[in-house]
Amino acid sequence: MKVTVLGSGTSQGVPVIACDCEVCQSLDYRDQRLRAAIHIEVDNQSIVVDTGPDFRQQMLRERITSLDAVLYTHQHKDHTAGMDDLRSFNFKQEKDVPVYARAEVMQQLKQEFAYIFVAKEKKYPGVLNIEEFIIENRPFDINGTTIIPIEVLHHKLPVFGFRVQNFTYVTDTNYIADNEIEKMKGTEFLILDALRKEEHISHFNIDQALEVIAKVQPKQAYLTHISHKMGLHADVNAELPENVQLAYDGLQIEC
Repeated sequence: MKVTVLGSGTSQGVPVIACDCEVCQSLDYRDQRLRAAIHIEVDNQSIVVDTGPDFRQQMLRERITSLDAVLYTHQHKDHTAGMDDLRSFNFKQEKDVPVYARAEVMQQLKQEFAYIFVAKEKKYPGVLNIEEFIIENRPFDINGTTIIPIEVLHHKLPVFGFRVQNFTYVTDTNYIADNEIEKMKGTEFLILDALRKEEHISHFNIDQALEVIAKVQPKQAYLTHISHKMGLHADVNAELPENVQLAYDGLQIEC
């Protein structure tokens, strides 16, 4: 299995010309972070987790030419806004794109992308066609590959992380119940939310993320959904335990 980090940042972490902080002005490519998302290659399948505003750019950058499924962690715009760009895979693969999300997330997608969910015979030509799959907090199967949801809280909003074999991805959280952490144990590779060094109302800070990592005890952990307030990649990495690193866009993990 190979995991590619499509984006490791947040809307507070996308470098902009108007921001003169050292991260936004950094020439280190690891400080140039698009919105958080990953791509998983497993069992000859291509799976994306989240399609944020940068989805098209991320997929072109990584030259991903096939897609078997999309998983959504939650309904916030920085994780869903690029959904319309899935239609390229309709054209290339000549079939609907399977989309997996909890019922509340699917309902939000139907509100924000109403034109996608109308009956096919009434659709504008070329509009995205998807196949809907409602998921709950129990394992489900994608063409023979088992996906284990990890339910966490993003302030008060339920969010799904996902475990696939020996890899677990959890973004946008400030609380993980003990029974959900149990589902993460045995993971060799973990990607986990850590917004910044200071505490935040809906995200782990770096110390809180390290506490969870200590409970899960993966072989290697990476921190994602990183704000520019975290600091420079090279500086922060030097302060982290040996088995923990900041993720960066384009990072590839062989699991």
